[in-house]
Amino acid sequence: MALRAARAALWVVLPAELALVVCLLGGVRITGAVLLAAEALVVCVLALEAAVMWPLYTARRRAGDPRRAAALSAVRAVVPVAVRRLMVHELRALHSLGVWAVRRRHRIPEGALPFSYTEPQTGTMWAFFFASVLETVVLALVIPWPLVHLILLVVGVYGTVLIVALHAACVTRPHVVGADGSLRLRYGALFDLPVPASLITAARVERRYDGGGLVRVDEDGVLDLAVGSQTSVTVELAEPVEFVRPLGRRGSARTLRFHADDARAAVAALGRKPVTRKPVTPEPVTPERTAPSSTPGPPA
Repeated sequence: MALRAARAALWVVLPAELALVVCLLGGVRITGAVLLAAEALVVCVLALEAAVMWPLYTARRRAGDPRRAAALSAVRAVVPVAVRRLMVHELRALHSLGVWAVRRRHRIPEGALPFSYTEPQTGTMWAFFFASVLETVVLALVIPWPLVHLILLVVGVYGTVLIVALHAACVTRPHVVGADGSLRLRYGALFDLPVPASLITAARVERRYDGGGLVRVDEDGVLDLAVGSQTSVTVELAEPVEFVRPLGRRGSARTLRFHADDARAAVAALGRKPVTRKPVTPEPVTPERTAPSSTPGPPA
């Protein structure tokens, strides 16, 4: 019963907190008492989560699990999958800021070819960034209450950093075509789908402009991984592959449509033959022939 209450509390409090932040950013006048009540509710929910997790953690420890495994088991039991994945996505996006700062990319094997996909969304992401900066500054100057001012400042700065982090995750995690002809489809830290080379039967340039979300699957088993509501490469597979959506739902697709900034190069890379090195067999070594020694003559 307590476990269900803890999970339900997360689903109630998180959307309510998000709605409160949206109202504040939209200029809705909210009294300080309401904000204090909302923060107190969040503290109570965190206390409830800790109270429910502790018995689960101690039970796993008594069963012989190490501390890390016991803690992960307690978190999985209490925190819903969607909430856990959102937290992991944010941490990976923030990690991508450091990777982007040192001008590196995430897991590009030797001999593989990376293909970026950020061109259609770069302008939009920077527009969101400047709008977030402007809203943070304006609200910081307009709001008179110190507590509300602090909350909005923290939320605004974190939101601005998160926008840059999401873009950094997309830059540092491009699509990858391996040296063996395999394909790895990615969208930042939100989506990752490896496809073996043996399943790829055809690839072609096909530009499509469809509205909708990031990941869409129709009834025919076609997966659209759109960037800026567009895809430019279509890959046909011999059999369906399974994938995981950003919030944890699973699906399968036999046709993949995604965007690459250089679609023709991506298709050409998918069509190349894997480079295999033939083993070098040593040549047989023939012994050198020496001239026969002369037979000594009979003694005089």
